[in-house]
Parts: sequence; C-alpha cells; structure tokens
Amino acid sequence: MTYQKWLLAAAFLLAPLPALAHPHIFVEARMEVLSADDGTISELRNVWRFDEMFSSSVLLDFDKNTDLKLDDKELAELGEVMRTSLEDFHYFTTITQNGKNIPIAKPDVIHVSYQDQQVLVFFAVKPTQPVHLKGTMTFGIYDPSLYTAVDFPSDGDLVPEGKAFAACKHKVVRPDPDEVIAQNKNSLTDAFFNDPTGTDMTKLFATRLEVTC
Repeated sequence: MTYQKWLLAAAFLLAPLPALAHPHIFVEARMEVLSADDGTISELRNVWRFDEMFSSSVLLDFDKNTDLKLDDKELAELGEVMRTSLEDFHYFTTITQNGKNIPIAKPDVIHVSYQDQQVLVFFAVKPTQPVHLKGTMTFGIYDPSLYTAVDFPSDGDLVPEGKAFAACKHKVVRPDPDEVIAQNKNSLTDAFFNDPTGTDMTKLFATRLEVTC
C-alpha cells in the first residue's frame, strides 16, 4: 500500500486521534429513504459529493496511468476501498427507531464517478433485518469522529419515498449547536473528559429526517 493510499484509508477508517477531532473532509449529501408496500424500509439511497481538495488527493493516488482522470477500473478500486473501510462505521448512515439504533448491512457495491474535479459516490444500504415504519424513526448521515463534515444543502435532500410514508408525519431536523450544548452540557463535558474520541455524541448535532407513524 502506498503512503498516499494509506492516508486515504486512514481517512475512511477514521483513526481515533484527538488531533483529528475536527473536519478534514467535506461532503454534500442527498439521501432518499424508500419504503416497501408492506410498510418496511426497503433501502436508503445515498449520493455524496466530496470537496475538491480531498477529491484531488484521491485522483493523485488512484490515477495509475497518470492521465489526470479516473477510468472505470480506477473508480471501481476506489469504490471497493470505501466499501471495505467504512464498514465499521456503518457507512456514516444511521437509522433509529424509538431511540434504538438499527444495524446497517454492507452494500453490494459503492459506485464512484469523478466529475468537475469532485468525487461523487452512489450507494444504497438496507437494515440487516426487516424494519417497519413504526413509532418515531430518524434517518441521517454523520461521522462520529468529526473527521468528515456531512451537509445536506437543502431540506429537499432528505427525501422519504413510498406509499407507507403517507400515514406518517415527517420533518427535517437541523439542530442548533448552541441549544444542543446548553441542553446536554453535563453529558457532553463528561463524555469529552472520559473519552473524547470514543463517544457517539456528535449524532446530537447531525441533520436528520424524523418520521413519526
């Protein structure tokens, strides 16, 4: 493995170092949450657009024939690196039901393209077991290490699709950081001093689709 590829893998593996506890990679995201006719969640479709600086480092490492672009083979290799490296982090994808985390299955493939000097990633994930739309559910994308900053440019980038959602209320929640800190001051402080990189408190700040059925 080359040094640059190691750095790329380290970014996706999100090594838990205090010095890395702020964003180094920036992603604009879109998520479509699809329901089946039986009321279960069928899949979550993700589209990620990486920032130009990170994308340029990816190009340098995966452009094996040095033609300043990524061909199909190079893109497939990049997709597999992502598919393997992000598995332990559930592909930054989170589903909760009444506050309980729902496990995410490994996607069959991660598709990658390179357009306008930016890496674009397309993939779909599913719950490991059938999950019905019931109670209060949330769907979102966030990196618990804060190494990658994920942003949904508009509320229309978090989309519920399927007949089952007709019986539910849904809204996009964009937490106010000051309110989150004020409401969770003690727990956030304790979490930082006990283990600043081993907690999952960043989900409190993450934009999410909230569905109540």
